Amino acid sequence: MDRATGPVPVARSRRPRSSATPYLFLLPGVAIFVIAIIWPALQAFRMSFYHWQIMAGAISQWIGVDNYVRAFRDPAFWLSLSNSGIYMLATVIPQMAIGLFIAVLLKRRSPSQPLFRVLYYLPVITSWVVVSLLFKYLFADRGLVNFTLHDFLHLMHSDVSWLSERGTALIVICLLGIWKGVGWSMMIYLAALQGVPESLEEAALVDGAGPWQRFRAVTLPAINPATVFLSVMLVIGGLNVFASVELVTGGGPVGQTDVVLSYMYTQAFRYLDFGYGSAIAVILAVLVFVLAVLQLRITRDRGEELA
Repeated sequence: MDRATGPVPVARSRRPRSSATPYLFLLPGVAIFVIAIIWPALQAFRMSFYHWQIMAGAISQWIGVDNYVRAFRDPAFWLSLSNSGIYMLATVIPQMAIGLFIAVLLKRRSPSQPLFRVLYYLPVITSWVVVSLLFKYLFADRGLVNFTLHDFLHLMHSDVSWLSERGTALIVICLLGIWKGVGWSMMIYLAALQGVPESLEEAALVDGAGPWQRFRAVTLPAINPATVFLSVMLVIGGLNVFASVELVTGGGPVGQTDVVLSYMYTQAFRYLDFGYGSAIAVILAVLVFVLAVLQLRITRDRGEELA
């Protein structure tokens, strides 16, 4: 053996990693998801076929699809569903449009940009309880809005009872939803705008495209995935509105501003009709799933046409 070169080191064979290791890391999260989401959902689906009794020892009676038939024949359910639809339609488009407008304004770097980002995003991280009670105070009969419009600016002949009529109460709830959600849409769009390649905009500028033409032909197609994501999430969130309605109007007057979740909550936890409440929850879940699938399919087909 040549002493200059020394002994040749022997390569150590690496121990193969167990294929089960990734699943062991996923197991706690999956277990929590099954226990907290899947199992309660399956239980609610089962309860919807019973006249469910919560008293110890009481026997729940199987009634089949009677709870679903009752829901489709219930005028109060259809009213709550229409209120949910109105809220969704009145909040989704404004949140996306205003959020995109603000994101475009904040795209350019400036010393004040971080401050404005925080200010616009602050309502998003504020508790629903806090902002709902704030709006309830602002639009009370002797609240700040009436004082400003009637006593200060003299734009109205008398105070408006905003929360005592279905139309005006829904306006207040929709304004709250828009104000609280614009910051989230702004952040999603801002992240998408920062990912648009500058070379595309420069090429369009060289071709003589104006600001609006560049925005419509270059920016909007580039941020289309963010638009699809936002539209789906906001539609789901709009149909699942609950806290603001419960805290601002409580479904009043006389259930006129109830949405699907607040009506479900009333039936299940105030009247203890858990079977009927579960049926309403299942109907809403199916409706949300169908709308989400339709949205994804429509946007995908439109994206393929543009491509």
